[in-house]
Amino acid sequence: MSVLLQTQGLGVSFGGVHAVKAVDFTLHRGELRCLIGPNGAGKSTFFKLLSGQLKPTHGSCHFQAERISGLPPHRIARLGIGIKTQTPSVFDGLDVLENLRLAAGRNQSAAQARQTAEQTLQRIDLSEHRHRLVGDLAHGQRQWVELGMILASKPTLVLLDEPAAGMTYQEVRKTAALIKEINTHSTVVVVEHDMEFIRLIAGTVTVFNQGAILAQGSFAEVTQDPLVREAYLGKQEIKHA
Repeated sequence: MSVLLQTQGLGVSFGGVHAVKAVDFTLHRGELRCLIGPNGAGKSTFFKLLSGQLKPTHGSCHFQAERISGLPPHRIARLGIGIKTQTPSVFDGLDVLENLRLAAGRNQSAAQARQTAEQTLQRIDLSEHRHRLVGDLAHGQRQWVELGMILASKPTLVLLDEPAAGMTYQEVRKTAALIKEINTHSTVVVVEHDMEFIRLIAGTVTVFNQGAILAQGSFAEVTQDPLVREAYLGKQEIKHA
């Protein structure tokens, strides 16, 4: 598989604190990569460096061989990267279908955008809510609308920060299935602390600890790694598949 995104010595410091330390990270086209780690491990900060929410103090990040480190989020998004932060970025005053149509319309004609919106509505299983205002939807449904907006814009790479946060068990399972669906068309990076959710979506897992990559491999491999278990000890139980 060809390399889609790569960082070399990427990091950021706040005063004398090295939140992310010189990380070398390679993501191949078509992957579903999960970034995990205990609280304060640096995984969310690393995500913000990839998405442009933070500017690195050292190192570089390249997407499809183009340097993106230091670019603002909107410019990174225009390159074909869909970004979902922990807070849903949706238009609460518009209905579900219109949110999807607007997302598709960023890079498609009006006719194509309408067709994509209808198709996406079915893929996220919200057809019966097509004309409901997004602001009136439940938390999980609003999250799915945003995932649908990412789907509709047809990005090359999708960056998701804790997409299952605050969801019920059934909502988590549906979100996992939706992310797998997204991965059939796009490369996906998921930052998550919920190990059960990671188990559901599998893929390659990269473990952060103290601002650096501690381990990498399949879900089974990293959860059996003594160093990973030590990092999580007392913070979160690691369950095997």
